Amino acid sequence: MVDQRLLSYLEEFISNERKNRFLQVLEERTKYVTVAIEDVFQLHNTSAVIRSCEVFGLQDAHVIENRFGKRLDKNIAMGAQQWVDVKRHEDTESCISHLRDQGYQIIATTPHDDSCLLNDFNLDKKTALFFGTEKEGLSEEVMQKADGFLKIPMVGFTESLNISVSAAIILQYLRTKLKQQELPWQLSDIEKLEKRLDWTKKSIKSIDDILNRFYE
Repeated sequence: MVDQRLLSYLEEFISNERKNRFLQVLEERTKYVTVAIEDVFQLHNTSAVIRSCEVFGLQDAHVIENRFGKRLDKNIAMGAQQWVDVKRHEDTESCISHLRDQGYQIIATTPHDDSCLLNDFNLDKKTALFFGTEKEGLSEEVMQKADGFLKIPMVGFTESLNISVSAAIILQYLRTKLKQQELPWQLSDIEKLEKRLDWTKKSIKSIDDILNRFYE
């Protein structure tokens, strides 16, 4: 439960412009669609996907770090990791299990399956989009456990796109489609309050000292 007294207190330390910006952005945030990035070696690709999540209003992103460890570059993410909740998983199985428990369908993005092109994708369920490396693609585990597949239609000789480019294309398209449909895509009031408090804390340099004064 959000301590609204604390939120009101902390908001005195940020400008009205910043506070209003938080409110504006939160109206566009969603957890209805999320992404999962599986064992991407090049850290700038993971960071770029997180940045796309922030730009297109996704509040959560999941990173599977089984083989290569932490793959987030703050410089490339351009601060996006402050505003997106990045959830780390040690392996693919635990990530899929977690997302299923949250009510998500698992969708594997791949250039090798024509069963559903991006233009035809149905957003009638909460969706977790899985992205793999450009060279190897998604693991066999994801391909076997996926509830469906998603392909970006392409007409050139090149078979695949860089993961960060693929993510940006898909998220921009689905974001537009989401707002055109009557779906429960927005954050709940409680979730909005939680993020207001979180973002406000992150916006105050001497937050620890200010919190100590409040609780004293």
